Amino acid sequence: MSKNKRIALIFGGFVTAVAAAFYPIFFYPLTHNSDYREVQKINRSGIKQADVQPVGVKTWSDPFKPDDKR
Repeated sequence: MSKNKRIALIFGGFVTAVAAAFYPIFFYPLTHNSDYREVQKINRSGIKQADVQPVGVKTWSDPFKPDDKR
């Protein structure tokens, strides 16, 4: 095998490994947003956010939910 082909295979393998690592971390949650919302509804049921929030910090709100105040 020539040296250029070997370098191309090593570089291609590295790019493939990085892409394979990024898919479950970034792209899967981005494309399956509704699945994660449903899981969080179940996990957070029964928790009052104001009770677990530190004093003086604004309670969290969903940045993707449209705000009616605008």
